[in-house]
Amino acid sequence: MSTFKFTTLLMFLGFFSYNSLYSQAYTREQLQDSMAQMPYFSIHKDNYFITGVPANTAINSSTANAKYQISFKQILTRSRLPLDTYLFMTYTQKSFWNIYKESLPFSDINFNPSIAIGKAIYDKEDRLSGLATVSFEHESNGRDSIASRSWNRFSLEYTTNIFKRTTASFKVWLPFGYKEGNPDLLEYVGLGQVNMSHIFKQDKLVFDLRVRKGLNFDGKGSIRTRIYFNPFDNNISNQYVMFEWFVGQAEGLLNYQESKSMIRIGYVIRTNEFRWFKGKK
Repeated sequence: MSTFKFTTLLMFLGFFSYNSLYSQAYTREQLQDSMAQMPYFSIHKDNYFITGVPANTAINSSTANAKYQISFKQILTRSRLPLDTYLFMTYTQKSFWNIYKESLPFSDINFNPSIAIGKAIYDKEDRLSGLATVSFEHESNGRDSIASRSWNRFSLEYTTNIFKRTTASFKVWLPFGYKEGNPDLLEYVGLGQVNMSHIFKQDKLVFDLRVRKGLNFDGKGSIRTRIYFNPFDNNISNQYVMFEWFVGQAEGLLNYQESKSMIRIGYVIRTNEFRWFKGKK
């Protein structure tokens, strides 16, 4: 079965599953109270350690690897800024580690700091309908000479519920400063991405899909699917077992032109940045 058919089937099943629906999203007052109580320092994207093998080439110590990510967010001010916005910065580091080779070398490390302004969008009933973020991001692999890869971008992201238990993020970026080390990077990462996350069973089973399309008329781009499963009776720490399947290019910066199909599994502390769309239980 193709990747597209596989992910479409999972999403279809999820939309019509029988699990109970979440209540309405937070009101303006509930969201402001929640943000006032949340810590200044928190998780941004998923923090994980996963390992796996390729699905499109021979499996050996050079092609199998591990991937891990650390990501955090620091709120800079809770004071009311113009237009009810708030200022924060983030840092994400993604590493590819050849743990099956004798010397356990790192093949690629990507650094992604950003500074951003966020704003909550409310509907006519004064309930949260979306979260908008404008950010400046830098991403590089920290190397020099011919191995140097980096790019900068201004990004606009909007996150909202498209179904009761399905959250979608739509992100576009205006890139610059990328032509020296990787002049054709946009042919592989494009000008944006769509990310959808669907909850099959609350705190137990979650499906996530991210799609990027390169600036071309062929098949360049990527599809990343994830399944999160909590094997325990409770999940107060947001910990899951994660299964990930990445297909396409630009999983990392160093060899962004290389086509990959990697299947990995491991441990993840899942982000709950968008929990406000779930509403009060």
